[in-house]
Amino acid sequence: MHSENPDQRFRKQDRMVHQSEFDQVRRSDQFAADQVLVVKAALNRRDRTRLGLAVSRRVGNAVFRNRWKRVIREAFRINRNAIPRGLDLVVRPRKGAELEFHRVARSLVKLSRQLYRRLSPGQDNKTPD
Repeated sequence: MHSENPDQRFRKQDRMVHQSEFDQVRRSDQFAADQVLVVKAALNRRDRTRLGLAVSRRVGNAVFRNRWKRVIREAFRINRNAIPRGLDLVVRPRKGAELEFHRVARSLVKLSRQLYRRLSPGQDNKTPD
C-alpha cells in the first residue's frame, strides 16, 4: 500500500492516452519553450490538467528517454497544485537539455502558466500561486 496521499498519485485521468487528444494539442498554435522543455497546450474544458509526453529517439536511447519521461511525470505530479487547471499539455525535452529534476519542475510550472495566460485571457489570469 502506498503511504503517500492518494490525491498525489499520477492516475489515468491525469494523462492523455488517445492519439486524437495529442493531435488536438498539436493543432493548437500555442507553445512555450525555455532551455529545458518545449510545451504545447490546448484548453480541455475539464477540471484538471492532463499531461502527454513526446520524447523522441533523438533525445537518446530507450533508457535515457524513459528517464526523461519519469522525471517529467514526477515534476507534474509533485507540482500539480502550481499548474493551472483545464489544460492538455504535450511536453518534450529541449534538444541538448540537461536532465535535472528541479530545473524540469520549474520549467514545467513556468511554461504551463504562460500558456494558460495566453489561452484564457478572459479568465482573470487565475493561475495558482
